[in-house]
Amino acid sequence: MIVYAEVECMLYEGQSLKQKRSVIKRVMAKLRNDLNVAVTELDYHDLWQRTKLGIVTLSNQKMHAEQVIQEALRIMDAFPELERTITDVEQI
Repeated sequence: MIVYAEVECMLYEGQSLKQKRSVIKRVMAKLRNDLNVAVTELDYHDLWQRTKLGIVTLSNQKMHAEQVIQEALRIMDAFPELERTITDVEQI
């Protein structure tokens, strides 16, 4: 089972692309290290207050894959610099 999430986020306190990249790199590293998921920035590369991340995991159990994605979303919510605005989760 593959579970995939597209997550749009706002970064209100960032004042430059450099600050945005710093936050995004920390979020992505935390997700990769803690949950062993694949994560990448999908869109809004040139906007310093907005981003779209793709997170994917796969497991032989549907429930486990869904739990991993939900935990990834909780981890993202723990970053005060980042606010999730739109989240789409799909199962393949």
